[in-house]
Amino acid sequence: MEAPLASWPWGNLGVYKYVLYGPIVAKAACEWREGRSGGWSLHLLLLFALRSLVYQLWFSFGNMLFLTRRRRVVEDGVDFKQIDKEWDWDNFLILQALLGSMVLYAAPSLEELPLLQLKGCIVALLLHVGVSEPLFYVAHRCFHRGYLYAHYHSIHHSSPVPQSLTAAFATPLEHLVLSAVMAAPLLGAFAMGHGSLSLVYGYVLIFDFLRSMGYSNVEVLPARLFDALPVLRYLIYSPTYLSLHHKEKNCNFCLFMPVFDLLGKTIHNKAWDLNKEIRSGGNDRVPDFVFLAHVVDVISSMHVPFVFRSVSSMPFTNNFFLLLLWPIGFSVMLLMWAFSKTFLLSFYNLRGRLHQTWVVPRYGFQYFLPFARKGINDQIELAILRADKLGVKVVSLAALNKNESLNGGGTLFVSKHPDLKVRVVHGNTLTAAVILNEIPRDVKEVFLTGATSKLGRAIALYLCKKNIRVLMLTLSTERFLKIQKEAPEDCQHHLVQVTKYQAAQHCKTWIVGKWLSLREQRWAPPGTHFHQFVVPPIIGFRRDCTYGSLAAMRLPKDVRGLGSCEYTMERGVVHACHAGGVVHCLEGWMHHEVGAIDVDRIDVVWRAALKHGLTPV
Repeated sequence: MEAPLASWPWGNLGVYKYVLYGPIVAKAACEWREGRSGGWSLHLLLLFALRSLVYQLWFSFGNMLFLTRRRRVVEDGVDFKQIDKEWDWDNFLILQALLGSMVLYAAPSLEELPLLQLKGCIVALLLHVGVSEPLFYVAHRCFHRGYLYAHYHSIHHSSPVPQSLTAAFATPLEHLVLSAVMAAPLLGAFAMGHGSLSLVYGYVLIFDFLRSMGYSNVEVLPARLFDALPVLRYLIYSPTYLSLHHKEKNCNFCLFMPVFDLLGKTIHNKAWDLNKEIRSGGNDRVPDFVFLAHVVDVISSMHVPFVFRSVSSMPFTNNFFLLLLWPIGFSVMLLMWAFSKTFLLSFYNLRGRLHQTWVVPRYGFQYFLPFARKGINDQIELAILRADKLGVKVVSLAALNKNESLNGGGTLFVSKHPDLKVRVVHGNTLTAAVILNEIPRDVKEVFLTGATSKLGRAIALYLCKKNIRVLMLTLSTERFLKIQKEAPEDCQHHLVQVTKYQAAQHCKTWIVGKWLSLREQRWAPPGTHFHQFVVPPIIGFRRDCTYGSLAAMRLPKDVRGLGSCEYTMERGVVHACHAGGVVHCLEGWMHHEVGAIDVDRIDVVWRAALKHGLTPV
């Protein structure tokens, strides 16, 4: 039987739990309509919106790895398991809103309260130090014992990587105790007649600010400050200080002031040394592998880990909420153009090797602007040189970053810098392998669009060697003949040039490397399956046909710290070009994979991927 107050009573409501704010919203609407300014309802709603914003802003800051990577306390990333456990982190806000509505309705009218009263602030501060801090310390130590820890507090400690949202991840009983701790100074100040509106906003938001800071997993307090004023070590905690509590569990129990750990003899003796170590950049580890990505469009740019965890941890889809934030995303885009610099987006660990995703601050449409190509190549080149200087082993280029017309699939950089130690990989060999292994073994004929592209050429040559007839859609006879001559003489007759979609009206296996309109798709017979390597993917207009997704592979099960989805991919799934770079790194191959695809290596790369635990989707 579950312990009382160990789970949330509205836990099964999902997003409908926000209906619980209904009575407060209705009360605020009535007060607004009646022109009454003395009610607390509107302020209560505004206060809890601001509280959510405090936690969200600290979360965003903590996950801006391009700013905070050197000062991260716990080096590991947050995985999907922790994200799912903490999904309803804001339950405590609903609880405290309901409790606050009952308490504040009995409070004096706003018309009777001053906007600010310094005596009230002083009283609240004294009550916080004299009541809230010791009360939390004692209660926290109790929650680390026997029954209370096993049935309540152990859930909070099951999150291995602290984040601001982790601060709110606890059971209802713990949040009731925390609510009492928070309410004591406010109730005391109001009872003494020194309450004010500013006190309510100020104390609650500062309380949340300090809680979020402690759990942010980023050391923000400089060690020099503690060295200059040693007494501050006991007056304010730090993210490092709190992380030791989460790791050791038997130390550093204080709310915000370590002086109570000093008095209770529960202070960790390495707290200050660890703070110095992290502030000096001790957690800035050089990655073994870098995936150099790019932004697709303004909406998808908000599908990054430091914006909304609930969005980035699920496959990308357009939704109304993100559309509302489009102006903010557009403004950020302008800033990215003005301050062009490749930045760290996310990371994960695989087989003890650190894999990072860096982003070139360019949007998809820019890659098709002739005047923008040089600037984009300069950014990619700088990223490769930076990776080479750091000691990165492999850099894999995402879709548009290896565009043939842009840089010859990475050939430009390898030719320009022949002494590169970092291996540059376009990953298209594994992309071709994924597509080819999707094709049923009994297929005798395929229709190929984008046939003379890098991938189209490799797919055509591979299939013709398997005695499969390939209808290659191209208007360029010269390019077709060039590819045909690369095939063995006894296989060349399997490659057939076609110039119209009508030629494939009896072929049920289409491999799409060029975007297809509805009119073009109509030439496919019923039952056709569209394999594709075109970006963006084609739209599935035909209900009597099936459509494959972009080539992708699922990462091995032992991957750690992966907590965001790669664009529209499922959890744990990455684009094949990304996976190709991972395999290149795990195998320790020392060659560059740029330019034309080596058809003879397609099966080699495929077997290596399967050997390392990557699986087709």
